[in-house]
Amino acid sequence: APAPAADAGGPGVGKGRAVAALVVGMAGSGKTTLMQRLNLHCAEQKRPAYYVNMDPATRTVPFSAGIDIRDTVDYKQVMQKYGLGPNGAIMTSLNLFATRFDQVLDILEKRSAEGVEHVFLDTPGQIEAFTWSASGMIITETLALQFPTVLLFVVDTPRTSNPTTFMSNMLYACSILYKTHLPIVLVLNKTDVTPADFAMEWMSDFEKFQEALDSARSQSYLTSLNRSMALMLEEFYRNLRAVPVSAASGEGISDLLDAIQAAAGDYEQDYLPEIQRRKREAEEKERQRQVDSMDKLMQDMRMPPPPGGADSDGEGSSRNSPS
Repeated sequence: APAPAADAGGPGVGKGRAVAALVVGMAGSGKTTLMQRLNLHCAEQKRPAYYVNMDPATRTVPFSAGIDIRDTVDYKQVMQKYGLGPNGAIMTSLNLFATRFDQVLDILEKRSAEGVEHVFLDTPGQIEAFTWSASGMIITETLALQFPTVLLFVVDTPRTSNPTTFMSNMLYACSILYKTHLPIVLVLNKTDVTPADFAMEWMSDFEKFQEALDSARSQSYLTSLNRSMALMLEEFYRNLRAVPVSAASGEGISDLLDAIQAAAGDYEQDYLPEIQRRKREAEEKERQRQVDSMDKLMQDMRMPPPPGGADSDGEGSSRNSPS
């Protein structure tokens, strides 16, 4: 069964260090609306939080963004200057933003020292522009090295009532988990439209998902594949925190914040050592590359011996000739 949403975080989690939450999800899943609801909820509860907008193509930002990528990069100018389409311009804008992300980290460090509990970062609507881009990974990894970092994977609950669509979302969430090596919280959004009971049941009971597939009355290859993948994902579900939420009404937001704290505890205990190990390996690889480059440079600079060796000037022959 999915892990409960309201587990207590690990010791010291959130005390003196803000927890960073990267909000990702398919286009139309309600990421930005969730950011707005989190902003309202934290303000009402007097829980200090900080907000970052990393979607360069959005027209309006309905939450109090302390940092906005649009202040750094002009999305439309990027399109015109480089002759790019919408997705290419988003990725290029993120690339440009990533070159200044050290400045973003400095600001977040200051806010964390001032007592901010959470940092919420909104990502582009086109999920692949962030999760599968080099700049997205740079931002994610550098953030995770400085702050306890959690991924919030937002799911459009009404659209996942179809078993095949549900399975597609779960596979995407699983792929992001394995790519980023960060704890993930599944946010089942829009429960004011469709309750998330069916999704929670499908994740906790394989037989219920089988019944849903059977009710579709389709025995195609896709149905058989869905059954196999559901079995494969049982271990993933067992360690997954899933929280039903309505960004429109605010239902479930308190549970979501509890789940974020619990996932931050997992980060400290299970994920941070792995991230630090990968960083050490990358640093060692870079150090070895520099050593190899220096060795090659020194070999290239070493002058070859003159033809005939050291005796080519004739001194050796006169020294060795009999008197």
